[in-house]
Amino acid sequence: MSSRVTYVLVHGAFTDASCWWPIALRLLGSGCRVLAPPVSMRSLADDGGYIRRIARGVEGPVILVGHDYGAAVVAVAGSASNVAGTVFVNGYVPDSGESIAELRDLFPAAEAIPHLVASPLSDGQECTELSVDIDRFPLLVAEGVSDDEAQVMAVSQRPIAVSALTERAAAVAWRGLPTWGVVSAADRVIHPELQRFGCRRALARRILELDAPHLVMHTHPAPIVDLLLDAATEIESRA
Repeated sequence: MSSRVTYVLVHGAFTDASCWWPIALRLLGSGCRVLAPPVSMRSLADDGGYIRRIARGVEGPVILVGHDYGAAVVAVAGSASNVAGTVFVNGYVPDSGESIAELRDLFPAAEAIPHLVASPLSDGQECTELSVDIDRFPLLVAEGVSDDEAQVMAVSQRPIAVSALTERAAAVAWRGLPTWGVVSAADRVIHPELQRFGCRRALARRILELDAPHLVMHTHPAPIVDLLLDAATEIESRA
């Protein structure tokens, strides 16, 4: 089996896999192997299972990198046997038996919470989706992104099902894996104290704290890529 690491980048709520392009571009430019699959944001277990299957299909070790809700997906998916490490970026890091909503409610409400829009859907299965008010999206979610790009992201945002936030994680793998974390101190979507708690609880080997907004991948890609490359070097040295 190859010892060369593959990064699997998992997006979070209100965005899609393209939110990783500043990171993916730099990793690819460094000769790294990268995958950035989409997740449905309908079920934490289903999304975790999907990312786990993708990881298992990769030859060699995998580093799972999750942003926002994607961090919780990574926590669940990390049980794939070839996952060698996890990186949580501005993310929710639930424990076994804990939901994202329960974890979120332990901390002060983020600024974006009053601006979430609930949309009940009925397509044979009842579902309520949450999105961010389009007019508030550029400031709350896409601060630091160019105005044109932020407006496009606002009208093309991917909602998340309430059920994905209230579903308890059946099992998590971060206790047995080397973990790294990124905290954005100016995040308006996920309270920074929640982010710090998750990284500390996961015994992150390094926590990179930045004076950055929610889409830190866009505003501060270079230090994040450095962190990811350092994680891969450590993992590959032990392979």
